[in-house]
Amino acid sequence: MIELKSASELAGMRAAGRLVAETFAELESAIRPGVTLRELDSLATHYLKSRGAEPLYKGYRGNPPRHPPFPGVICASVNNEICHGLPDQRSLRAGDIVGIDIGLKYKGFCGDACVTYPVGVITPGARRLLTVAQECLHQGIAAARTGRHLSDIGAAIQECAESQGFSVVHEWGGHGIGRKLHQEPSVPHVGPAGHGPKLRAGMVFTIEPMINIGGAECKMLKDGWTVVTADGSLSAQFEHTLAITENGPEILSRL
Repeated sequence: MIELKSASELAGMRAAGRLVAETFAELESAIRPGVTLRELDSLATHYLKSRGAEPLYKGYRGNPPRHPPFPGVICASVNNEICHGLPDQRSLRAGDIVGIDIGLKYKGFCGDACVTYPVGVITPGARRLLTVAQECLHQGIAAARTGRHLSDIGAAIQECAESQGFSVVHEWGGHGIGRKLHQEPSVPHVGPAGHGPKLRAGMVFTIEPMINIGGAECKMLKDGWTVVTADGSLSAQFEHTLAITENGPEILSRL
């Protein structure tokens, strides 16, 4: 069952999404060579506390419940890490890219987004990856319109990535979101188009494509969380939470 949000629920989700965007604005200036991932996690922790928001990732066990609890407030995925990287004591170096994923609950509603940042000066290839990954997200959002099928989003993302010589991770997708972080539907980032439920006003979900320079294959590290590219190539992720409206998609997780 895909939940359709009411006008008052959408207002709550706008506030949660806006707070996610504000947290990114707080972190952005700190993302530079020499900063540790734990320091970034601490900055996010203190900002969310100051705003009365609850972090969603810290202690999250995922599925199955015996999964090790996630240790941080943010996910911090560096270079070949696709998603769910741990915000540990590693220091960022010039030339790195780092994907920061933030999930929070504010006044009963969840917000979720991800941005991949350059650290100092990065290579032209890494810069192009970030550009294409952002464009993949924008193309997916553009396809999220009433009357279209859910898989049209993934088809648009896949076409955008592969036409530029990049690959899309298949195993991880977007998700419905509301009073809980994960709801129906599961949002694929690959096609074919024309499959799945038709999009209706009131649906709210994330689109969060993970784009690789090399192959699409991935593997999980022994920590039980960090997902990396199988071939060691760079990966970038961008994510927004959006609502389907009669006037087109509304991005909730931006200022």
